[in-house]
Amino acid sequence: MLLRFSKMHGLGNDFMVIDLVTQHAQLSAKLIRQWSDRHTGIGFDQLLVVEPPGNPDMDFRYRIFNADGSEVEQCGNGARCFARFVQDKRLTAKSEIKVETAGGPIVLTVNADGQVTVDMGAPRFAPAQIPFQADTEALTYSLEAGDQQLQVSTVSMGNPHCVTLVDDLDNYPVLSVGPLIEKHPRFGQGVNAGFMQLIDRHNARLRVYERGAGETLACGTGACAAAVAGIRLGHLASPVSIQLPGGALHIEWAGPGQPVLMTGPATRVYEGQIRV
Repeated sequence: MLLRFSKMHGLGNDFMVIDLVTQHAQLSAKLIRQWSDRHTGIGFDQLLVVEPPGNPDMDFRYRIFNADGSEVEQCGNGARCFARFVQDKRLTAKSEIKVETAGGPIVLTVNADGQVTVDMGAPRFAPAQIPFQADTEALTYSLEAGDQQLQVSTVSMGNPHCVTLVDDLDNYPVLSVGPLIEKHPRFGQGVNAGFMQLIDRHNARLRVYERGAGETLACGTGACAAAVAGIRLGHLASPVSIQLPGGALHIEWAGPGQPVLMTGPATRVYEGQIRV
């Protein structure tokens, strides 16, 4: 059987996107790992799957699998690509699309200029909701990572994030510290590790070591989490431009209990078919 797919990216965070509304396929972790291999497969950071919704009030169900085959709750760059994909494939004519995810419902808006705004919902900070082992909720926590004692902020954007402020992002050892945070025992389901350098009240730089994928060129939920953490700490003020290696994302957040709005591009690279 031949399975049609699209290769897409959001600021260099790349995806294989498949429609399981009009097609049918049985996915496995082994198969996803084969597809994700950049030498012998298609190559991607995540696989995005479009499915019919379980909730009749939603337009679609959106599933995300990392390159290692593990399923995750949310992906902001993927959400933007998802919105463009279902429009391009004429699965919907709506410009505002309601989607159910493992991390909760989100709303995607395709703007006239082709940029996509994602209503990511309200961030969550309670340790149990991330999940993160801590006695009480706090703005920052002390976390051991190898021989370093870090001060970190934890945020759930439907998936877990740990944000660390750094002075020199270019020379910070993301590739060695990132894995220590990703698999730290205090994070019960692993965590995405973000490293943020402040520029001014409305601008910051960010690198993210993603859970199950390693460092990527961009992470949408990571940008949201970093902006929220910076605003809560008083370092940033909405709106915030988060500069990632792959480009910039525009983040707006009005404060606790309010949704985070993320705006950025979604690009289709090519169409293909793969034998299953």
